[in-house]
Formats: sequence, structure tokens, C-alpha cells
Amino acid sequence: MNRVAFLFPGQGSQGVGMGKDFYDFSSQAQEIFLRADETLGFKISKLCFEGPEEELKLTQNTQPALLIVSFVAYVLLGKEAWIAAGHSLGEYSALVAAGSLKFEDALLLVHKRGIYMQEAVPEGEGAMAAVLGCGFEDVEKALAKIKKGVVEIANWNSQEQIVISGHKKAVHKALAVINPPGSVMLPVSAPFHCKLMKSAEEKLSYDLDHAEFKDLKFPIITNVDAEVIHKGDQARDALKRQVTRPVLWYKSMEMLLEEKADPFVELGSGKVLSGLAKRISRKRASPPTIFNVEDPVTLEKVMEAISRVL
Repeated sequence: MNRVAFLFPGQGSQGVGMGKDFYDFSSQAQEIFLRADETLGFKISKLCFEGPEEELKLTQNTQPALLIVSFVAYVLLGKEAWIAAGHSLGEYSALVAAGSLKFEDALLLVHKRGIYMQEAVPEGEGAMAAVLGCGFEDVEKALAKIKKGVVEIANWNSQEQIVISGHKKAVHKALAVINPPGSVMLPVSAPFHCKLMKSAEEKLSYDLDHAEFKDLKFPIITNVDAEVIHKGDQARDALKRQVTRPVLWYKSMEMLLEEKADPFVELGSGKVLSGLAKRISRKRASPPTIFNVEDPVTLEKVMEAISRVL
């Protein structure tokens, strides 16, 4: 039985050179990159392949770049999922794969999403940090003690990796209160997935209301609720609320594990979600097999492996 779960990465998985091996390998990949360049009106392909890194890291460029490479990996794999999930902007990639959003429409949406997010908070005023070695409830209790400024949980990535987001001073104060075994300030240009993104949510909601969403060919688990959806209207609503609310990735992965999805296949740049999936599932009696597809070599490996279960 097909119980393959596709995972689509979000911001932080990008890197100069992303997608170039696919482009050199496949005329299908070349055609997708050409469509992306024409849709966006600039050479996003050149930015993916050659950088510069500082320009690729700009949110309005990172988001479409990651979507393109994920879509290429999905198309070249040529298999349909049993279920899927995408981390933050990766939810758009999942919806494209599920046939809910057109590729070109999703590209324009995530490009605008990046612009709106960057505009929401003046550069230098916001920050994000990964809190390592603390559970969700401990972090939540600590944040309740911060009375000045905004600081909220942005991502619940695993049992012991929580990302917080908000005003820079409030984030640093929160780290001092939490006093975790480890922490990392994230190299981001805006504080994502917190109430400071309210203006971005409002602008993006207008665009989402004017985009066509079809019912899904296979279900996805949404970030904002960690719930399975099948309908286009559900997808639109979840994307609206996702902007200012935390990514419930750990709960989403636990759901996949409870449903006995196997294997997990990360589609796109990097191995961030593969790594998280391994950590989340390591204590399970029968953890799933976990793959990633980010170039022709890993593509061939996964095609051989999952052909035995499809």
C-alpha cells in the first residue's frame, strides 16, 4: 500500500547552486526554471545557480527559489504521495504537488509573501532564535514572563528545538529567562510567525482570496493546526492564518508517525526536514525510512526505493 509522505522544506534550506544539478540533468527541470523566470519577470534561475548568497537570502527571493526546486524534485520523481506536509512556505509547495495551486500562482504568492513579511517590521527591530534542549511547555511558560515587547513561539520543530520570534530585545530577554542548554540566533531579516507579521497577513489574505484553490489530489497536514485537509478552501484559510502563528511541525510529524506513513521523502533543497524527522522518530519501535531528493543522485536512489512500495 502507498503510505509515502512527502515533506517540502522552508526558509533556511536554501543554498547557492540549488537546483543546478537538476537543470543540467533534465529538460523538464529546464522548462520549469524557464517558466519561473518568465512568471517572476527576473532570472530566479541564475540566482539559484550562481547567487550571490546575500541576494538569494532575501526573503522575497528565497521563498520562490525553494518552491521551484521542490517542484522540480516532485515532477522528476513522478510519484504521488499518500499524504504530505510543508514547513512554512513549504506548505505552498505541498499544495502545488497536490494540485490545489497552480505552480505559477504559487510562485507569485510566495514572492509577494516574502515582500510583505520583510516590510512588516523595520530591519534590525526583529529577531528569531532557536532554543535547544527545552520542551514546548517550558518555553511557553518562560515567554509568559516577558512583559515588554513581543516574543512568541514561531516553530515547534522537534521535542527539543523550539524557535522563538519577536522584537530583538524581547527575544534576548526570553533567552536569558529560559536559560536553555543551547540557543542559536537565526540569520533572518524579519521575525516570522508572530503577531508582528499582522500587516503581512492582511496583505497576503487579499492575494489568497483572489487565487484559485482546487481540492487536493492527496491530503496535506497544515502548519497552523497540524490537521489533515482535503479541500481548497481549507488550504486557503490555513495559509492566511499561518503567517502570524507558529509552525506546528513536531505535531505534524507525530501525526504522520501515528498514521504509519512510510517512507518519508523530503523534496527540495537541503536535508533539514529529513534530519528533524530522524530525531522525532528515533524512539519509535519501527521508525520510517527517511529519504531526501535534492539532486539527480538522490533522485535515482529514491525512485528505486519507493518503486517497491508503490
